[in-house]
Amino acid sequence: MPRRTQIFQVSTLYGAATVAAALEAGLFGPRPDARRILLVCNNAAVPEAALRLDEMHGYERIAGRFDSVISWNEEIRPFHPSVWGPRGNDTALWQKAFRLAWGIGERDLVDLAVESIQVNPGRALAAIFSEAAVHVYADGLMSYGPTRDRLPQTMASRIARLLHLDLIPGLKPLLLSEYGVRPEIVPDEAFREVLDEISQDAADDPRLAPVLAERPTAVLLGQYLAAINILSEREEEDLHVRMLTGAARAGHRSVVFKPHPTAPAGYSAALSKAAAEAGVRLTVLDAPLLAETLYRHCAPELVVGCFSTAMVTASAYYDVPVARVGTGLVMRNLKPYPNSNRIPLAIVDHLVPDLERGQRPALVGAAPESLSSLVRAIGFCMQPTSYANLRESTVTWLRNHLADSPAYYFPELRLAELDLPGSRPRARAEFKVRRARQAGRAAVRAAIRRGTGK
Repeated sequence: MPRRTQIFQVSTLYGAATVAAALEAGLFGPRPDARRILLVCNNAAVPEAALRLDEMHGYERIAGRFDSVISWNEEIRPFHPSVWGPRGNDTALWQKAFRLAWGIGERDLVDLAVESIQVNPGRALAAIFSEAAVHVYADGLMSYGPTRDRLPQTMASRIARLLHLDLIPGLKPLLLSEYGVRPEIVPDEAFREVLDEISQDAADDPRLAPVLAERPTAVLLGQYLAAINILSEREEEDLHVRMLTGAARAGHRSVVFKPHPTAPAGYSAALSKAAAEAGVRLTVLDAPLLAETLYRHCAPELVVGCFSTAMVTASAYYDVPVARVGTGLVMRNLKPYPNSNRIPLAIVDHLVPDLERGQRPALVGAAPESLSSLVRAIGFCMQPTSYANLRESTVTWLRNHLADSPAYYFPELRLAELDLPGSRPRARAEFKVRRARQAGRAAVRAAIRRGTGK
């Protein structure tokens, strides 16, 4: 009789915690009914030099929920997980090879749970296991945004559901909705229990002791915006300093900075200098643990960030007030317009108080109606072909609300490109000139290819 094997692809501990919570909630059936494989991917630019998932506190506790753990990087070496995918004619051969290597019988049924079906490695796995039902899980705010790339219908039709955390109650994910994929919430209780389990694993880390001794009342969250070319290193350094300055102005004298694992060490040095000048006691926590573990052990009174999902989890699962810094700067720098970070930025910008404007930090709470309509309008402008059904509501929103919204939500050139309200004649003319130049360059390249016979 055929058995069922469930393959769970993860690349972050936060994502792995989301999967573990879904398992605890019974969203993948009873454990005895299937063999479960944890497929670990390291998608860092240089995986050999990056922090590995198995080095993070809490990893072993999550891995214990699976029958076996496999490294995707090792399986496809020397290729990079974000780049490699099978050629169309080779998918059957790869499936046979992986079934043999992973102990999956030729007739066994396979289910896939991937963190993104739009890009590799999730897309590669879905192509290889071409008969498998696909479950997509979203471990952050990006689930509320549009699908980045169009999927082949043969792949889209196999997606059973989108599992997501209810980070913004009342806000429905836009991701994969154009394919009729059903969203399903991973219960808050199950996720919080997994986070607590992970936190317990870090209790004895000596790097946490100095933080606890300083009793910080505010947490500053670093991201990796320079590493993905959204900000320059200097701009990101300045962003962290602005967070610290805002926390100090709000009365916090003991602050902990939680850098992103891929951030340069120099960021901490710049922040330390600013803390000394502001008379703030700063502790830098450079340890392999989730920000949520810090919340559990430190019980801060404030969390400050730009648009990190960890800001929202602080509010949703630990009742810690949050404040933002620099969302406008980042949105203005974000290119191209369909960049997947745009919706998380808009959500935080719309819901979270601005620390630099003296707004009082607060819990995020449920989504107001204004947020749902804003997210869908931005989602349409990001992917107008995939979400053509949202054009009419976007036009209505722009006519009613554009004048009262920050200019960085809807740049004039984008509105001109899509022939939407709010673009002045000058912007439309500039767009036409830009499009003519692009067409001219494309014609020149085509002529060169014809001349060289390529």
